[in-house]
Amino acid sequence: MAIVVTGVAGFIGSHVARALLARGERVVGIDNLNDYYDVQLKKDRLADIAHPHLAFHQTDFADHAALEDALHGVEIETIVHLGAQPGVRYSLINPRAYLQSNLAGHLNMLEIARHRGVRQMVYASSSSVYGANRDLPFRVTDRVDHPISLYAATKKADELMSETYAHLFRIPLTGLRFFTVYGRWGRPDMAVWGFVERILNGQPITVYNQGQMRRDFTHINDILAGILAAIDKPVVDDGAEKAGGSISPHRLFNIGNNQSEELMKMIAVVEQACGRKAEIDFQPLQPGDVLETYADITAIADELGFAPSTPIEVGIPDFVDWYRGYRGRTS
Repeated sequence: MAIVVTGVAGFIGSHVARALLARGERVVGIDNLNDYYDVQLKKDRLADIAHPHLAFHQTDFADHAALEDALHGVEIETIVHLGAQPGVRYSLINPRAYLQSNLAGHLNMLEIARHRGVRQMVYASSSSVYGANRDLPFRVTDRVDHPISLYAATKKADELMSETYAHLFRIPLTGLRFFTVYGRWGRPDMAVWGFVERILNGQPITVYNQGQMRRDFTHINDILAGILAAIDKPVVDDGAEKAGGSISPHRLFNIGNNQSEELMKMIAVVEQACGRKAEIDFQPLQPGDVLETYADITAIADELGFAPSTPIEVGIPDFVDWYRGYRGRTS
């Protein structure tokens, strides 16, 4: 039996695959290696997690025929569906990429789960579904009916499709709303990577809304711990109300650091870790951006024992150390 990990060449997916392989699981990885950001970084992640028990398929899971071919003959125990078209701002430029990957792709994975009789599927949602909600911290019981980006709308749609499949076909499903993930092997389009890269290169960083923003920055090690806990304790189809309100075998969890940090404080931590000050180009708030995120993690803490343990004062210097080493190898 195998665990299928989509987005296996991505930031979170590669960490999950590495952890599963380390504990003896057989992993089938799916990724189309698209060029949303540097493809070489994705290939380097794959090289880093190479293992005899990892079977990788360069496949677009939004193409249902190609997906079926890639998984033909594979006995699937669990699906960890982390692949998606990410990014709030990019959804303003290329909206069709989100419909293809996040909607058609999510449906295709649900269909695999349905017809293969998998034990469960754990999938990536996003804190973006909360939109401009001002009731902090964000709780999984909050209404999330007013997304302010297409990316957020597709993630909300994924949750709704999952609820339907859990109801109709009793597929155990767990949706994880990630909050601003950073760390080793991260994504170049995310703030921490971008700030570190530009500061070390002596270039100005762009900061929106005069820096008057807050984010629940969550280290990859804490995200990984939450994902593994969700895999190891599938939702039970017992008719009881689940986190998020469903009575079907479908639950929703926030995975965050449970700490909303001022953006300028994060930049100060980056400056200290880099050993130099940032030149800041302040710009207005961008369409689709939210002012603050803050995760209430009560549900996942109570059910899975989730307890984040990495403050930005620890996580960001660790990322800077990794980044210096990685860029040293690739330059």
